[in-house]
Amino acid sequence: MLSKGMNVLVQGITGKEAGFWVERMVEYGTKVPAGVAPGRGGTEVQGIPVYDSVQEAVSAHKIDASIMFIAPRLVESAVFEAVEAGIKLIVVLADGVPVHDTMKIMAYAEQNGARIIGPNTPGLVFPGDSLIGIMPSWLPHVFKPGSIGVVTRSGSLGNEVCFQIVQAGFGISNFVGIGGDLLIGTTTVEVLKEFESCPETKGIVVVGELGGNMEEQAAQFIPEMTKPVVALIGGKTAPQGVSMGHAGAIVEGTAGSVESKQKILAENGAHIADTPFDIGRLLKELLA
Repeated sequence: MLSKGMNVLVQGITGKEAGFWVERMVEYGTKVPAGVAPGRGGTEVQGIPVYDSVQEAVSAHKIDASIMFIAPRLVESAVFEAVEAGIKLIVVLADGVPVHDTMKIMAYAEQNGARIIGPNTPGLVFPGDSLIGIMPSWLPHVFKPGSIGVVTRSGSLGNEVCFQIVQAGFGISNFVGIGGDLLIGTTTVEVLKEFESCPETKGIVVVGELGGNMEEQAAQFIPEMTKPVVALIGGKTAPQGVSMGHAGAIVEGTAGSVESKQKILAENGAHIADTPFDIGRLLKELLA
């Protein structure tokens, strides 16, 4: 998953949002050999050839990953098409994909050895190399290349965390936005395992939020890691029973609260940042 230099297909390339972000991705160095938009085959977007189907695109170009600028109700069929064409990494940006659709695409991807990032993800950034998503990778005070891996459920909070890391004198090895929907394809612990085996990554920042149990599952893996982990959990002042922005950011009772997540992460060796401003200090102490 954390491979630089991937060839990226853009599904839904003729849309307005896709047009803006494809231009940013290409300017940053991302290789975009083709796009797909049913009924628009044979045309071009910013010099990139457009095909009617994913199968036509992969038959004509080497494709490693797909990013989807697709409406939530169309995501299921688009993911199935990408998986059937043999694509192994699929980035789903859409917010609010029906839960039953997400369950189907997660199962189908797993059966076929593909990985889903998202839904509701800001995507991936490989600083200094490529962008597969909708993050401001071109800002050097946010995405300076370096040795800190960042995994986050929130794009905006992840952006702030990267800024704090750079301000502290470090840089980012890989940024992975896993998404904020109730169900998502790739989890925090799966990204931690990638970072543990990534030679460029020397330290890790986990940006979680209230709700669900992904941070609790990730905590169980931390004792096996050789690299220091700093964890920031957002949503400390959120009221119970109210979804806060992301569909997955909701807490009922004591389970999934910020306090319970911080406690289990700390018990398993993570270093807790109460605010983004603590992250730089903690990294300096751990990586001095």
